[in-house]
Amino acid sequence: MISVITLFKAFCFIFGLLIGSFLNVVILRMPLGKSIVTPRSACSKCGYQLKWYDNIPIISYLLLKGKCRSCDESFSIRYPLIELVTGLIALNLFPDVINIQTMTLFSFQFSVACILLVHLMIDIDHHLLLDKINLFFLAIVTAYLVLFENSLNWVFGGLIGFLGPYLITYAFYKFRGVVGLGGGDIKLFGILGLILGPMGILSNIFMSCLLGSVVGLGLIVGNKMGKDTPFAFGPYIIVVAAIQIYFPELFSRINFLSF
Repeated sequence: MISVITLFKAFCFIFGLLIGSFLNVVILRMPLGKSIVTPRSACSKCGYQLKWYDNIPIISYLLLKGKCRSCDESFSIRYPLIELVTGLIALNLFPDVINIQTMTLFSFQFSVACILLVHLMIDIDHHLLLDKINLFFLAIVTAYLVLFENSLNWVFGGLIGFLGPYLITYAFYKFRGVVGLGGGDIKLFGILGLILGPMGILSNIFMSCLLGSVVGLGLIVGNKMGKDTPFAFGPYIIVVAAIQIYFPELFSRINFLSF
């Protein structure tokens, strides 16, 4: 007999798929300044408005073989992948014991994961960490910490996360006349500092800079990128933060800074 928890997890996975479908809309439209509510999703080539049965997460993509029903324009495989990833995130975060505390933590962790995923994809596509998303992120994190965190350690983490990169970027600009970090990166560091605390955000800054430098150098050496090519740094911040938040034991093994 199927347990109640198993049923809840199955529904949670479906819920995650639906949220992933919405995240696709946010990722596609928000950087372009378009509404994420209206109009309905449509084919970018022929303008055919997708019906509800064309928007069933993953299933519709498979049934349509990844093509528009009207003109056979191919849809990106990224859409069902983001839906699947979001569903798996929801499934893995859902608690084995259901009560107010565990469901509150699940809601917070799942919201953070969705925001990081949106930030990641938009920064890869447009080299932007949008202020609207950062403000939404800040509101969720601050509300959760004010309600459920007794220590003020998170305040110091936020200050270090914001002021440290900001001052370094400001000094770099004054001496070199070049902007090192974008404003979105600095704000994201500040918000992550609230979650990770002082030592955690220092680790993130160090490890994300190291990861970005290694990847960037590899791309330059391999002639995949020029030295002056714009470089999205947000993905490295986000990848490191995701490991810190959701896989702390793994991060403790790879972290060069033992705080």
